[in-house]
Amino acid sequence: MIKLYHGSNVMIEVPDLVHSKPFKDFGRGFYLSDAREQALDMAIQKVNQTKEGVACVSEFLFDETLMHSSSLNVLCYPDYSEEWATFVLANRNRNAEHPVHDYDIVYGPIADDGVTYQLRRYEGGVISLSRLVEELKYAKGITFQYFFGTELALRHLLKI
Repeated sequence: MIKLYHGSNVMIEVPDLVHSKPFKDFGRGFYLSDAREQALDMAIQKVNQTKEGVACVSEFLFDETLMHSSSLNVLCYPDYSEEWATFVLANRNRNAEHPVHDYDIVYGPIADDGVTYQLRRYEGGVISLSRLVEELKYAKGITFQYFFGTELALRHLLKI
C-alpha cells in the first residue's frame, strides 16, 4: 500500500468527481500526490485562489499493484515526453469534447502553472512540441500526480 495525499481548502473524507474541475492536466478527476509537501503546496494555492477555508491535506491508502492490474484502465507517463504534453494539451483544450479519455487512473508529471500561456504559444505555432515539453516542466523539479477519474478508481482509495 502506498500513502497518497490530496491538498485542498477542506478536508476530504469521501473523494468524489462532482467537485472536480474540468480542463486540468489529465482531465476532470481527483488528484493526489505521494509527496505530502506537494499536496500541502496545492492546498495553500487553493486557499489563496478561493480566499476560503484553510489548507488541509487528506491522506489515503492505495494498493499500487492495481496500477498494473487488468481491473483498472491505467495510463502511466514516467517522465515528461511529447506524448505526455499532447495528452495534457487534449485535456486542457476547452474546444474539444470532454472527457477526452476513459482511463480510470493516470500517473504522470505535473505541468507547470504557466501551462495555459505555453499551450497558446504552441497552438499559435510560436514554439514546437519539443519546446512545449521543456516549457511545461514543473519549476520545482519533476513532481508526479495521480489522477483518479472514475468511480471505480475512487473506490480503491482508503481514507486514513
